[in-house]
Amino acid sequence: MAQAIFAFDSFPTDRETGFEIGWDFAHHALTPPVEWLAIGSPLRHGWDAGRACFGARTLAPTRAVRKWLQLRLNAWRRGRAFEGVQVTPNYLRQIDARCCPITREALTHGIGAPSDASIDRVRNDAGYAAGNLAVMSVRANAAKNDCDFDAALAAMRRAEGGANDAAPGDLDAAQWARVAVLCSFVTLLPHAQAAGLPLLVLPPNRLRLFNPAQALQALVTRQFGRTGWSARIARIEALLSGKPLRHDFQRFVHAMLPRVLEAGRDLDDAARTWALEDAWRNPLVLRCWTRVARQLDPTTCEQIVLRAAALRLLPGSAQAFDDLRQATQGWALEHAGYAAPRGVRSATPARVAVNDASPPAAARRQAHQLALTMHAG
Repeated sequence: MAQAIFAFDSFPTDRETGFEIGWDFAHHALTPPVEWLAIGSPLRHGWDAGRACFGARTLAPTRAVRKWLQLRLNAWRRGRAFEGVQVTPNYLRQIDARCCPITREALTHGIGAPSDASIDRVRNDAGYAAGNLAVMSVRANAAKNDCDFDAALAAMRRAEGGANDAAPGDLDAAQWARVAVLCSFVTLLPHAQAAGLPLLVLPPNRLRLFNPAQALQALVTRQFGRTGWSARIARIEALLSGKPLRHDFQRFVHAMLPRVLEAGRDLDDAARTWALEDAWRNPLVLRCWTRVARQLDPTTCEQIVLRAAALRLLPGSAQAFDDLRQATQGWALEHAGYAAPRGVRSATPARVAVNDASPPAAARRQAHQLALTMHAG
């Protein structure tokens, strides 16, 4: 008879979190994965206690609840930080997507395919926290792995050069370019660099944007995908100071509009989003936008976005943070995204800037960062 081996010492050391996860599995009448039900598992203890407490008085396990429990279990298993105040089943419903923003394939759910939806920590050195999460396919998530902005750019260049070291199922150059832009949203970049990036992927819902130039870029781009765009673009133009800047903005609009119109009118939400993103591949569009954005500074970009939100020109809402520590609260950047022991609070300020060339004073001057809540479509 084969001998059963129980790895009693293999459970994560944070037993309280494991107990809470097991308790919530029981509260929703769900059974945890069998490998966590061994004797001595804190998750098993929480599950047993929850079943004894709730009995038949359980809650319906929606898809968002199942994903929430899976995310918490994966974070606990890997020792990653999980910010549980804002990252709730309701939050996961808000960031859900029908198509992968990287590969553009329709997302499936729970069938064990590369097209299955997964939740990615856009910044790998941060935890599972609000503003750092995006839904993409398993294939895109696996390829991205721990890439940051610079690594994604390098992968794009290798793919453009026809590198033959790509693994089966790897991303092509256009997809790596979208990964790079996605990572740029949560990377504090010099304003001139952020102003010169094409918006090859629109910011996923509730992703935090560290660069106000990209926030303004997303705001303007979204207008072209909605009816009545002309009047709203005119209202945004009115927020710009000076005739030369407004003239350059008009040149950008005239460059952008034909690329959007040539995609057609009768588009579903996904196709309309892709048309907006693909318009940014045109060099003239990017050149005209860069000329506009570099005449502004981060503070002015932020003010324009907030004023536009007050005028209801956003398809969602915008929120400004007082400093970078507040903007990344719960991200565990001081622990590189890993969970700190319970009861331990680090006094180390959250480090947001990936670009080491930016001195601390420069980071403090850019303290007013934006978090956009923008609904797709």
